[in-house]
Amino acid sequence: MMRVALSGGIASGKTTVSDAFATHGVPIIDADILAREVVAPGTDGLKQIVDRFGENMLNYTGALDRKKLREMVFSDDTARDDLEAIVHPLIRDLTQTRLKQHEAEGALYCIVVIPLLVETNQQGNYDYVIIVDVEPKVQIQRIMDRDHCSPEHAKDIIATQATRKERLAIADDLIINSHTKLAIDLQVKKMHAHLLSLARRMKKDKENNA
Repeated sequence: MMRVALSGGIASGKTTVSDAFATHGVPIIDADILAREVVAPGTDGLKQIVDRFGENMLNYTGALDRKKLREMVFSDDTARDDLEAIVHPLIRDLTQTRLKQHEAEGALYCIVVIPLLVETNQQGNYDYVIIVDVEPKVQIQRIMDRDHCSPEHAKDIIATQATRKERLAIADDLIINSHTKLAIDLQVKKMHAHLLSLARRMKKDKENNA
């Protein structure tokens, strides 16, 4: 099974793109969703976070208060590094488990949505990398609309991630998301056909070399 990484900056539209791939029957693994699973109540991930940051990171139900944790690590590099050291290995392990499941089910290729692909240097683990690209001014406006924040705050958020140039440098292909959903759907339809062709070729080469 071909492993395809899908990444992009904040508010670039990664979910819109992955949802479009899903309409073609492509299995999707989303690191953001896995990030919630690995810190759900009763998990070792949540226990490690409480041990490091304290029980005040929990809400009244005993679940992780993600907003409070996000606000705390935003301006504290050490805290952010500690959080990532807890969560990222758990997400990677669960990702591998899900990939094996989809391969066993006969999928030709699977898309793994990884927002911090460049930052965590994981691109080498994948056969193909798709970057969702967006013009900076569009990205800033989307963050402002979503978070009801100032342009300066939106720019600060963007600055915590890899640069646009760094993401484009690792891309095997691009989805441009500065326009309509129809434009996304058309790009994804074309790319899906291309990825199926690559995946079939990869599978055939693997069988011939077995």
